[in-house]
Amino acid sequence: MNTYVAFPYHTDGRGRTGEATRAAWLHGLIEQLLFTVPGERVNRPDFGCGLMQLVFAPNSPELAVTVQALVQASLQQWLGHLLRIDAVAASSEDATLTVTVRYTVLETQQAGEASFTRSLSP
Repeated sequence: MNTYVAFPYHTDGRGRTGEATRAAWLHGLIEQLLFTVPGERVNRPDFGCGLMQLVFAPNSPELAVTVQALVQASLQQWLGHLLRIDAVAASSEDATLTVTVRYTVLETQQAGEASFTRSLSP
């Protein structure tokens, strides 16, 4: 049986590392990848998606397309050994960017979906 570390990291009531289900662990991995800026991790300077670098970009359909391509490429590069990326949808409405990732877990062939919403500055 595999043990999955919870994200964000925390300790449980017994003082041990918090555990997560496989689905919650995968959701956390995707979230970490999407919101880590390349260069932010010391031993993995290429890790990350760069999504947060677009926070100050004007919100538009073009931004949504850029986000979709950026997310798809990053997920395939960094999590392609765990997931098959089935679809990435990005939409912008008013000052909000929503990214939804549909994937299949390679080990179990189970489908999953993760959705993230962040507000953008005008």
